[in-house]
Amino acid sequence: MSINRHYAGFLGTLALTLLVVVPALGQEGPPPAPVHVGYAMEQDMAPYLWVPGTVVSRNVAPIATQVAGQLTWVAEVGDRLEKGQAVARIDDAALQLQLRNDDATIKRLKAQLTYLEQQLERLKRLTEQQVVPARDLEEAQSQHQAVEQELVQAKVAKERTLYELDRTKVKAPFAGKVVRRLQQPGSYSSVGEEVVFLVDTTEVEVLAQAPLSVAPHLSEGMMVMVEAEGQEVQGKLRRIIAVGDQRSRMFEIRVTLDSQPSIVGTAVRVALPTDQSRRVLAVPRDALILRSEGIYVYKVTDEGTAEKVTVETGMGHDSLIEVLGDLGSGDTIVVRGGERLRPGQAVSIASGADVAGSPAGSPAG
Repeated sequence: MSINRHYAGFLGTLALTLLVVVPALGQEGPPPAPVHVGYAMEQDMAPYLWVPGTVVSRNVAPIATQVAGQLTWVAEVGDRLEKGQAVARIDDAALQLQLRNDDATIKRLKAQLTYLEQQLERLKRLTEQQVVPARDLEEAQSQHQAVEQELVQAKVAKERTLYELDRTKVKAPFAGKVVRRLQQPGSYSSVGEEVVFLVDTTEVEVLAQAPLSVAPHLSEGMMVMVEAEGQEVQGKLRRIIAVGDQRSRMFEIRVTLDSQPSIVGTAVRVALPTDQSRRVLAVPRDALILRSEGIYVYKVTDEGTAEKVTVETGMGHDSLIEVLGDLGSGDTIVVRGGERLRPGQAVSIASGADVAGSPAGSPAG
């Protein structure tokens, strides 16, 4: 009999424990999922057409000699040269000898001129004393003038020799790198013969061919997107060459880059507007979740839960993309962490998260 009472007491205690513990377990549930967020915002966007382009140098030239002679030195391929620095040198031994001869001629004529000046002073005194006839003075004056002109010619000849000596150093007309060596040291170069091919690798831009249909929507100075080496960067439309090709119906544009690819010849793409811009609702591209059943985003509700919103996408610009769906400007959107969410799940914004889609970290109005 006592055993039955003991067993009944045990069952009573167990039932009381379950009444306390089971509701507590049901109240805990999984913790809120950490997410990074951005905002839906209104933006002015225009549809874009991507056209291929190439990074080109604004300064490219084969550098040629200006005087004939044997090359004594030529810059190596890959050498970086500043503007005015020598890219090649020509043997100047003959010109150095000519320069010495010019100096000697100038010294001789100066000495002769000094002697004639002294003669003129002496003849002036003798003429005034009527010791010598006036024609002797006139002849001396004429001879003095002739030597003066010879001295001028000698100085011009020296300047010409110095000019030719300077041109034996083939100089870079702009800063750049030697990409090809067209002649080797020891070879004889004629006047105007190309020695090296020089490319400026710092002053670069994008050259692209655009269809004539986009011309009405382009203007010099406008900002465009350029996809280079897997990254999108800002570029400025520097020049529109308003001459279209009759067969291809394309025209040339030049775009300068804010951050430049390191190698000339890099293939890029340029986004050009094909219509006027219009006001759209946009979200960060990373917020889109692509599934076989469609495209959706998660909106964070006022209660801190994730609400699944199906959307349709439109045109994009930079990191934003147009969306059509049950969203409004200023809605908080999950940018990272949405792939693991379930509708209605509680979320918490990760501490220190980068807020995409709003420069100030707050909803755009």
